[in-house]
This record gives sequence, C-alpha cells and structure tokens, in this order.
Amino acid sequence: GGNIQNIVTKDEQVARKLIQYLKENKAGRATFLPLTTTRNRGEFDKPEVRDAKGFIGMANELVSSKKEYEDVISQLLGAIIVLDNVENALALAKEYNYTLRIVTLEGEYLTPGGALAGGSFRNASNLLGRKREIDALEEEAKKGLHAIESIMDDIDSTKEERAKIREEIENCKLKLQDLYIQQNTAQMNVDAANKHKEEMVAEHEDLAGEFEQMKNTAKTITEDRDSAKEELTASEKSEADLNEAINEAGAKLEKLRDIETQKVFAKTDLDLAVQKELQKQEFARQNVERIKAEISHLKSELDEVAKSITDTETEVKEKQENIEKIKETIAASEGSSDENEVALNEAIASKEEFANRQKSFFDKLEAVSKKLADLDKELYRLNAQKEKAESEQESRINYMWNEYEITLSHAAEMRDETLTDAPAIRKNINKLRDDIRALGDVNVNAIEDYKALMERYTFTKTQHDDIVKAEEDTLGILEELDKKMKAQFEENFALIAKEFDKVFKELFAGGSATLKINDDEDILEAGININAQPPGKKLQNMLMLSGGEKALAAIALLFAIQNLKPSPFCLLDEIEAALDESNVGRFAGYLNKLTEHTQFIVITHRRGTMEKADRLYGITMQEKGVSALVSVNLIDKDLED
Repeated sequence: GGNIQNIVTKDEQVARKLIQYLKENKAGRATFLPLTTTRNRGEFDKPEVRDAKGFIGMANELVSSKKEYEDVISQLLGAIIVLDNVENALALAKEYNYTLRIVTLEGEYLTPGGALAGGSFRNASNLLGRKREIDALEEEAKKGLHAIESIMDDIDSTKEERAKIREEIENCKLKLQDLYIQQNTAQMNVDAANKHKEEMVAEHEDLAGEFEQMKNTAKTITEDRDSAKEELTASEKSEADLNEAINEAGAKLEKLRDIETQKVFAKTDLDLAVQKELQKQEFARQNVERIKAEISHLKSELDEVAKSITDTETEVKEKQENIEKIKETIAASEGSSDENEVALNEAIASKEEFANRQKSFFDKLEAVSKKLADLDKELYRLNAQKEKAESEQESRINYMWNEYEITLSHAAEMRDETLTDAPAIRKNINKLRDDIRALGDVNVNAIEDYKALMERYTFTKTQHDDIVKAEEDTLGILEELDKKMKAQFEENFALIAKEFDKVFKELFAGGSATLKINDDEDILEAGININAQPPGKKLQNMLMLSGGEKALAAIALLFAIQNLKPSPFCLLDEIEAALDESNVGRFAGYLNKLTEHTQFIVITHRRGTMEKADRLYGITMQEKGVSALVSVNLIDKDLED
C-alpha cells in the first residue's frame, strides 16, 4: 500500500533534516525509515500459521534485498502472511479472529479487524503493479501491431496490383501515343504531298508563263533579225553606190589632173569632195561591221533561246512525271491512313477496357479503404472509452493522493467507523482547507524553474556575447579594409596623376594636367577634380575646355590608366571623333606605342587613325542588301615597300 512510498535514510538525523526541509519549503509530507532506529520484528509470534492451507510464506521471506535493509524489510513485511487465494485467506483470518495481516497472490488484502481489500484497479502510484500493466499493454500493443501489419500487407499488395495496372495503363498510353504519332506523321505526309502538288502546279503554271514569254521574246528576236537583214541589204546597196561614185570620182580626177594647173580651185573642191566621200565610205564600212556583229550576236541569242525552249520542255515533262508520282504517293498515304485509323480504333477499345479495369480496381480499393477507416474508428472509440475509464479511476486515486497523500488501501486502513455525520465532516474539511490557504501559495517547482531560467539565461548571455564579439570583429575587419583601401587608392591615385600629366604633355605637345581629390570628403567617396592647362592657355577645370580639348584630355586620362596596368585587349569606338587632324595624328601615334602590351580594335572614320593601323576592315555594299567585307593588311604593304 502506501508504505511503498516510505523513504529509507541512513539515520534519524538525516530523517530529521529532511522533515525540516519539507516544513521550510512546504513541500508536503513523507514517512522516513532510519536504518539506525528501524528494528527487526523477529520471528512471527504465530508460527503455526505456516501449516495453514494455501500458505506460501511470510512476505519478508519472499523478497530479496541487501543485508543492510533486512531490518526495514522485516519491519514492513514481517507480519504479513502470503496465501494462495482469498478463500484460504478468509478461513485463516476467521480462525485467528481477524487479527492477522494476509495478502493473496491475486492481490486481496485482509487487515486486522476484518477489512478486505481487493478487486481490479489501476494504481498509478503502485510501483509493483506497473510491470504487470506494462506487460498487458505490450501484449495489447503486439496484437494491435499484428493487426496493423496484416492490414498494411493488404494495402501493400493492393498498391502493387495498382502499380501493375498503372504500368499497363502507361504502356497503353505509350502505344496510343505512338499510334497518334504515326497518324500525325501520315497526315503530315499527306499535307506535305498536297502542298508539294500545289507548289508543282503553281510552278508548272509559272513555267508555262515563262514559255509563252520566251516565245514572244523569240518572235521579237526574229523580227529584229529581219530588220537587221534589211538594214544590211540597204547598207550593201549604199556601199555599191559609193564604190561606183568613187570610180566616177577617180575618172574625173584623172581628167582634172590634166587641167590641174588651170583649175586649182576646182581641184581643191574636188579633193574636199573626195575626202567627204571617203569619210562616208568609212562610216558605211563601220556600220556594216557593226551590223554583222549584231547579226552574229542575235544568232547566238537565238540559239540560246532555242536551247532554253528545249530545256524548258524537258523540265516540264519531268515536273509532270513528278506530279504523277506525288499523286501515287498521296493515294498510298490515304491507304496507310485507313490502316492507322483501324489500329487507332483498336487502341481506343483497349484503352477503354483498361479504364474499366482501373475503375473496378479503384472501387475495390475504396471498399478496402472504407473498411480500414471503419476499423480505425472502432479502435479509436474503444481506446477512447478505455482511456476515459482509466482516467476517471486515476483521477479519483490521484485526488486522494494529491489532496491527502494517501493511497486507497491506506485510506481503507484509516477508516473510522464512528464518523457518520457528513455535514460536520464537510465543515471540518472546509475549515482545514481555509487554514491551509492561510499559509499562502507554495511553489514546489521553484528550484526546477530557477535551474531552467538560469540555463536559458546562460545560453542567451553566451549568444549575446558571441554576437557582440562578432560585431566588434566585423567592425575591426571593415576598419582595416577601409585603411588598406585608402592606402592603395592614394598610392595608385598618385601614380595615375603623375602618368596623366606625362601623357597629357605628350598628346598636347606641352602644357600640364593635374588630378586632385576633394579634401573635405572621405577619400573613398570624394569627388575628383581634373585640371588641365593646354599650351598657351591658363590652368582651368577640364569641363571649361573646348570639345576637342576635353576629348583629348579624357583620352590622356584613359591612356594613363592603361599605362599603369595594361590590359591584353581593348576596344575603342570613335573616341577621337571630336579631334582635329593634328591631334588625331598624335592620338594614333601614341596608340601605336601602346600596342606593345595591348591589342587595340578601333572603330573610326578618321584618316590619321587608319594610316597608323596594322590592318583595316571595311564594309561595302556594291549591291543593294548585300554587304561585303574588305580588308587591307598594312603590315604586309610596309614589308613589301
């Protein structure tokens, strides 16, 4: 019973200190068994009970412990008799006039005076009964797990069957997809054939139009040839007339020579007439040669036209043959489309069959799931009823323990038969409760709360210290980085300023230039003033220079940075566009010096820059919409020179 909660101490001094501690902290009550004051009961004063029916033994003899606890065991269990069942226990108690303490193997307990405790209940504070409860609960858990495993096996088998059906469905889908692809391919072939047929028909119509156009061209050429023949005939006739005139002029010349001395002026006129006729003859001869060349050219064109007509007729025949072949292909595609349609219908029927099988499977799965859900609900309901009954029983027992720190059996032992006035008892209980409330609240968990709060405080304090330290380290790193950045910036800025002045003087053929940081600002965020003094001018801000000077000063700054840290590759896009010709020459010359460490690609329209380049690339458009690349290797030209 409640004695199982007793505390064994080394001596009564320890017990006294513990009682004092409980009083001071208002932590409840406890029974202590000091080893120095607890005495052995000795032999039981009624040894004849060992001969009683169903006798098992004395309780202190049926347990084992260390030797130092034998007196405690004897004191607690030395007067308790263990029998096999309640019938023998009642008979023995009656024989000794109910003066014995008897306990049975089934848990019944007989106290002096005739009280009998027994039945079935769960005592949460009974340490010895927990093993039996654990075994019973483990057995129930095993049964439940076995039932769950059986259900899970059914579910797994159902899932496997469902996976197989899904796999079959996927295979059917793949087959159906292949059939769709074949059907689409056939349809695409038919569409392509129809399109090709339309293109061939259109091409045939175009060729027919071209053929008619060629016929018209040939007719025109024939007419031109006839006209040329007529012109040639007229020219030949004119040439014959001229020859006859020349002969007549020669005869007249012979006659005139005889009278040359007398008719000088007439001779002169005749000479002029002869020259004129000679020029006409030469002109006629040139016309004849030109007409002959045109006739030859027209003949060659006529031959080409005739050949083109022949080739066109051959091509038309080939196109017609292709059209016939395409028609045959279309007819074959239509037959293949019919076969694909039959296969598609079969696949659709197979799909519907698999869909019906899948539906029946899902119905079966739904029935199993419903049955499983019903079993779960029933199990939940039974567990809830069981837990409710256990909770009610435990709450009553716990109420006795929490309120009065006694167990059910101990309360039965303390029962006073004389207390029969319930109102007086309730009044006394209320008075005692008021007295207890007057004592004030007792926090029995203050130590545990303090430990938990202290642990949380220590953890939070450690985190806070780590964050503060990390912040300090980060600020230190940032400060160190700022120092290094400022030092590097100042160092490199000085080098750039020096190199800028040097490049500026070389590009401007004199003058000076400076770079200056604003003093009233952080060096890493400060602005930079660029002052330039071209030759013959006063020192002023770069923004006050002219457009060309400003551009050349910016180029000088760019080249200064490039000199300090050359890059392997650089692209310049018309940066010298604002410069005049003399400054362009200086720019190109200085750029040529930098090619030792850097390769430059320059987009430019300035002659001076092009003259200093190693290779030129240009884009020309000789025909509309057609661009061509033109390149000139000036290095090869210099080597040849």
